[in-house]
Amino acid sequence: MHYQPRPEDVRFLLNAVLDAPTRLRALAPFSEVDDALQSQVLEEAARFVGEVIAPLNREGDEVGCRFDGGEVVTPPGFREAYQAFVDGGWPALSAATEDGGQGLPTVLEAILYEWLSAANHGFTMAPGLLHGAYACLKHHGSDELKDRYLQKIATGEWLATMCLTEAHAGSDLGQVRTRATAQADGSVRVSGGKIFISGGEHDLTPNIVHLVLCRLPDAPAGPKGLSLALVPKVLPDGARNAVHCERIEEKMGLHGSPTCTMRFDDATGWLVGEPGRGLAAMFVMMNAARLHVALQGIGLLDAAWQKADAYAAERRQMRAPGPVPASRGSEAADLIAEHPAVRRILDTQRAWIDGSRALAYRSALMLDIATHDADAKARERAQRWCSLVTPVLKAACTHQAFHGASECLQVFGGHGYVREWGVEQVVRDARVTMIYEGTNEIQAIDLLVRKVLPDGGAALSAVLLELRDTLDASREADADVQRRLAQLRYLGTTVAMAAHANPVLPYEVADDFLRVMTLTLMAWAWARIEVAAPADAGRTHAAAAFRRWVLPEFEMRLGIVKRACEGVALAHAAQAPQEASR
Repeated sequence: MHYQPRPEDVRFLLNAVLDAPTRLRALAPFSEVDDALQSQVLEEAARFVGEVIAPLNREGDEVGCRFDGGEVVTPPGFREAYQAFVDGGWPALSAATEDGGQGLPTVLEAILYEWLSAANHGFTMAPGLLHGAYACLKHHGSDELKDRYLQKIATGEWLATMCLTEAHAGSDLGQVRTRATAQADGSVRVSGGKIFISGGEHDLTPNIVHLVLCRLPDAPAGPKGLSLALVPKVLPDGARNAVHCERIEEKMGLHGSPTCTMRFDDATGWLVGEPGRGLAAMFVMMNAARLHVALQGIGLLDAAWQKADAYAAERRQMRAPGPVPASRGSEAADLIAEHPAVRRILDTQRAWIDGSRALAYRSALMLDIATHDADAKARERAQRWCSLVTPVLKAACTHQAFHGASECLQVFGGHGYVREWGVEQVVRDARVTMIYEGTNEIQAIDLLVRKVLPDGGAALSAVLLELRDTLDASREADADVQRRLAQLRYLGTTVAMAAHANPVLPYEVADDFLRVMTLTLMAWAWARIEVAAPADAGRTHAAAAFRRWVLPEFEMRLGIVKRACEGVALAHAAQAPQEASR
């Protein structure tokens, strides 16, 4: 069974829950992007993904990429599919029209990449960094670099990589040793090695644009001394640059994507942005990538859920407890979809899919508002949302992709553990999303230590108050969400106070704090979904599963953080008399 996008599910969230058409038309670049145009784009995207990309998924996993003498050969059909992807204008969906793009809203690009990841994660890794590379070069590149490379990247004619990681420098980029030496003609010569580079070498495009984090000779140690260089595989004069792929990794999953070890031997490149400001330029790319990784998680979970849901609607085993199901007929056994244990799994994963989509699509809308809204305060509010919610989505959606896909595998029993049904591939492919673009632990630290604590929780409080204002306290579900929003606001203040006494505490409870915020946002999302679709049976079951099987974790995680803060307060109180007596 190939993955099949369901545009109707997406349109419901965009139109009924998020009021996306109205909000987008209020932005000057999208004044003519009405519901009909959005629906047409989504229908065509669903057709392309379902008919062209999804059928290549299994062979991409089984055959994988082949490394031969420094060259990488992608799986059968990938080159032709990628060319069809470019010819259809899909890489350029949200790029500016002056750069060869279609100038459509970010949320449509987000949905496209969610579907692509669900259909064929390995293939999607190839164009997955185009949006970030485009944004990075557009904001920080010189006019000369933009003239030479921006349109090629925007249209997908040339693919791009993000070269950060080194063998000794993973999350700690301040240890990067790759060197860049300035030349008289304004270029730089880049030397060093990078590992775990997705698409560092392949046969999909004639050129690959590498964005390489490096250090100039006079740069200070640490992250503030890093610069960013654009280093192409093929130079403007057509000569091959001194960029080499030494090997591709043998991985748990993502066999359709070459993960490369790269070597730069005095390779020619050009700085992107100012010297020593490489991380600032790179994080334009990283932040865009993190939302897309969250969408990968949603898509992969949806792929696993579709397989499990279809299997449960066909497989019969034993008699289900409770009332006789209408599907029994004269059969000796009931569909496993009628068994409560299986129903709980399916409805719970559906709850995560729909709730996460609502939050991710809202974030994509906020990216467009932050860029295009004429009101400075609206732009500020949108940027605040994106800053706080992006790490939450990256961590939560990828966590659920792996663990939820494993639950979906359980629906198949032993059949899920063999290759025939394809769900085991989803589990393997999903695991890396919890690691790359910043591990989920780093996302939690980023949220609490860098986003919440510096202002004492003021930005978090502002976001939560905005969500509160969308709710109706007369509805029981909305009143419950308002209570949780208030608890999260108070928790942010509590941790901020405790951190003054014990600066290590936030690092210990960051994961728990992120889960509290995740569940609060999900509760808000489901409150809005239920208002928009009060009579939808599938969503009613998912909403009930969310409240019964997912939301109770809120109290547990809240209690963990509160008790940790109380422990700090007690230790501080006990220490104060001792210090006074000295």
